Amino acid sequence: MAEGDTIHRAARRIGAALGGQEVAVAAPSPRGRVAGVERLDGRRLVTAEARGKNLLLHFDELVLHSHLGMSGSWHVYRRGGSWRKPAGAAWAVLRGDEAEAVQFGGPTLRVLRAESLRRDPVLARLGPDVLDEDFDAETVARSLRAAPDRTLGDALLDQALVAGIGNIFKSEACFAARLDPWQPVADLSDEELRRVLQAAHDLMGEAVEVGRQPRTVYRRAGQPCPACGTPISSRGQGDANRTTYWCQRCQAG
Repeated sequence: MAEGDTIHRAARRIGAALGGQEVAVAAPSPRGRVAGVERLDGRRLVTAEARGKNLLLHFDELVLHSHLGMSGSWHVYRRGGSWRKPAGAAWAVLRGDEAEAVQFGGPTLRVLRAESLRRDPVLARLGPDVLDEDFDAETVARSLRAAPDRTLGDALLDQALVAGIGNIFKSEACFAARLDPWQPVADLSDEELRRVLQAAHDLMGEAVEVGRQPRTVYRRAGQPCPACGTPISSRGQGDANRTTYWCQRCQAG
């Protein structure tokens, strides 16, 4: 699943390529036509914004909202250049003077009126974005306190508590903070919560810049921990049974 770093990077690239331009919009796939993306044709892209795992492309009076889920992606190409996926699979194509942004797949693609964003039930429930410019670990830690009985790893994935963290950065942040992802939030100190949130913020911020996500423990089950050599453990966690990776020695509760 695309995590917050991927969405922030996509917003940055799309904004740099198309921002301020009137764009030609097409929907090769029927899914894009159902979403009504062609209503954006000829409108000016004002700004591209990331909110957690959600991408919002602001046009005059309208907003294109996408969530990429497990398989969706945004690509930016030189206009007229070759694509890495079939043209018929594109849900939305935004063409500017010299570049084009193309969206493939994902569970959510819809056009909203700008004035409805504050009331939108999907976006209004999001917690603070871990990659916000004014990110404050103490403020976000108070948000996590609203789920005292949840385990840390499970709580970090709840987008209503903190937006943007997915399975990769859940595991990597807990390891970087040397915290057990299976501890209940109620058992963790304020300092520990701040530490894991700051780790998530720092790791994701670096991933935005370098375009590469860390793999210190994620998907390294059975391999030696880079800190102590203990085999990395893995197990499904939470109602969604998302796999958590951790070192039982370095992250002992």
